[in-house]
This record gives sequence, C-alpha cells and structure tokens, in this order.
Amino acid sequence: MAECSHDCSTCSQKCSKESMLEPQNKASNVKRVIGIVSGKGGVGKSLVTSMLAVTMQRRGYKTAILDADITGPSIPKSFGLKCGSVQGSDIGMFPPQTKTGIEFMSVNLLMDEETKPVVWRGPVIAGVVKQFWTDVVWGEVDFMFVDMPPGTGDVPLTVFQSLPLDGIIIVGSPQELVSMIVEKAVNMASLMDVKLLGLVENYGYIICPDCGKVIRPYGDSHIDELAKAHSTSVLAQLPIDPNLASLCDKGVIELFEGDYMERAADSLEKLVK
Repeated sequence: MAECSHDCSTCSQKCSKESMLEPQNKASNVKRVIGIVSGKGGVGKSLVTSMLAVTMQRRGYKTAILDADITGPSIPKSFGLKCGSVQGSDIGMFPPQTKTGIEFMSVNLLMDEETKPVVWRGPVIAGVVKQFWTDVVWGEVDFMFVDMPPGTGDVPLTVFQSLPLDGIIIVGSPQELVSMIVEKAVNMASLMDVKLLGLVENYGYIICPDCGKVIRPYGDSHIDELAKAHSTSVLAQLPIDPNLASLCDKGVIELFEGDYMERAADSLEKLVK
C-alpha cells in the first residue's frame, strides 16, 4: 500500500485516496461502511451506533459494528458481550455475534478484564483499528457501522483514510449542535471527501411519564437549521429515555422499542437502491 508521507490537509499534492485504503480480509465482503462521528464525548454516539445496527438488522440486512473507540469501548456492555470471546485461526480473528446475529469487534473483547485500561499511544491505537478491518473475518456484511472516538484526531483520520467509507453520520446534543464543535466534524468530512449522510440529535427532549408533555431541557432544537446550512438531513432526534439507558446497562439494547431510527434506516436503504 502506498503511504502518504505528508500532512494532506496543508499540502497541494493530489494524492490518490484509493491508494491509502487498507484491504479487507480475504474472507470478508463488507458492502457498505458507515462512520458514526461526534465532535466531543458524552453525546450518545455509541448508543446511536448500536441502535442503527439493530434497526438495519431488523430490516433484514446483515450488520456489523467495528468499535474504533479503542480507549473508551462502551458498546460491548450494551450487547452483553464478554471479555475474551474472540476466537481466531490462520485466516484471522472471528468476530463474536450478538443475540440477534450482529457481528462485533472491540478491543474490550480481547481483554481478560473489561475495566483494564488501554494505555497506548496514537500510532498503536490507529494500527489496531486497521487490524480490525484487515485481520477480522467479517464474512458477508451489508452494513458495517464504525463507532469512532470523538474529535478529529488520529483514529478518525485513520478511519477516514484507511476504510472505504460510504458516508458518516454526526451525533450531537442540542448545545453542541449550535457550536463550532459539530462544524469541525462537518469540515473534516469535507476535507477528506467523505459524504455527510445526516445529523442525529440526542438528549433533545424528555416526555413526562405522567402527562405525556414534551419538555426540552436545553431549549428549542436548532438541528434543522444546521442541516439546512450544510445541505444534509436530520436522521433522528432522540429523547432522554431512562428505558434506553436501562437496556444498555442490562446488555439487551437489541430489545429497544420505538421508531427512533426509522428515518435514518430509510436513508441508509437509499445507498442500497
């Protein structure tokens, strides 16, 4: 593979993006790769990744999750996956499957204790993300969702350059969606020539359990304005829902109910059609 030896964001050379893509494992056939991005942590990006994979799996597509958030891998707990559950052979590592058949790879599944910290420098972390693409036997996958760490650092850059992304979805909270933080993620996608598929707003509102009134603790939403400014779509608006948090804590996020991700799923299906 031809490696780029300079900072692509500041130079005028016209590098071939194709030359920087890592090859899939020979036993894999991943058809579409969707990155889930956020400008900062704590906005529910991993929850959105999980719910998207579950929703598309329910629609009959074979889905997979590549957990690129190496130092903060929270998704395994949401699906009830345990440490040390990865098997391998001469052809690569075999990703464990969730109860409904979603394939999954995360650094926590390679650890002997889920609370053991990953104290690695950036280049090592980036190398592991590449290995999750090249050394894992994913098999036939219709949609792979890549849960990225927040920000625009080493790992997001590695994913943007090394994996054949069909697009990204940006997740933010109401306060973040009116700040420059989301703008940075949008501009990074543009800089790397990766399509922005849409925006997801999390923590936007609360539904009163007694009267059903919609309460917006952070004020009115501005996600429609942001989407219009960047010629993209609003894919979902999620509430603060204790039931979703409970399902994640119990490792049964696959049991969630509601049409939270239907608009996003409709948009993803357009990539197939």
